[in-house]
Amino acid sequence: MSAPSFRPVIIAFLFFWQWSTAVAQSDTTVVLADTIAPKSKVRMSFGQPHKPKRAVWMSAALPGLGQVYNKRWWKVPIIYGGFAGLVYGIVSSDIQRSEYRNAYLMRVDDDPTTIDPYEGQYSDANMKELISFYQRNRDLCIIFTVVLYGLNIIDATVDGHLFSFDVSENLSMSARPMLMQPINAATPSGGVSIAFTLR
Repeated sequence: MSAPSFRPVIIAFLFFWQWSTAVAQSDTTVVLADTIAPKSKVRMSFGQPHKPKRAVWMSAALPGLGQVYNKRWWKVPIIYGGFAGLVYGIVSSDIQRSEYRNAYLMRVDDDPTTIDPYEGQYSDANMKELISFYQRNRDLCIIFTVVLYGLNIIDATVDGHLFSFDVSENLSMSARPMLMQPINAATPSGGVSIAFTLR
């Protein structure tokens, strides 16, 4: 009987978590007018200002709540899917560990009336290896659960600080030709003017 491994589940979860943080953020800026300067925007905010610390405390109190506050609803199923998989790993590994441990104790208790269900199937060394394997899996799942809880808070912190960051298409570089008159030259020379638009 080969023992199941949780490595594919953990690798898939980490891949999707990394992918989720790379998705572009949406901007909720309201454009009122272009009257102050060319290509300028007047922003208007409604309600209370967004507070990154609030997102941190909300995610610490209940994982995923900070993501909801940051309007990143799509991250909540990923977070709870990760927790569900890890809790399943903890519970199932602990059940298997207890089962093999009890069977091993029946085998070595010197009581002829107790017979373990794996007699003749696994040797004593195999039983010890299975107990160790499932205990290690359980402990790793517990560690990854704590790591996921921390990543949930870090993600809410980053999204909270970047909530009002302008990621519109106007964040760009523009180039246009121009004539430059060097000090020591009689004739002007051509060049390129490069302007970065930062908002």
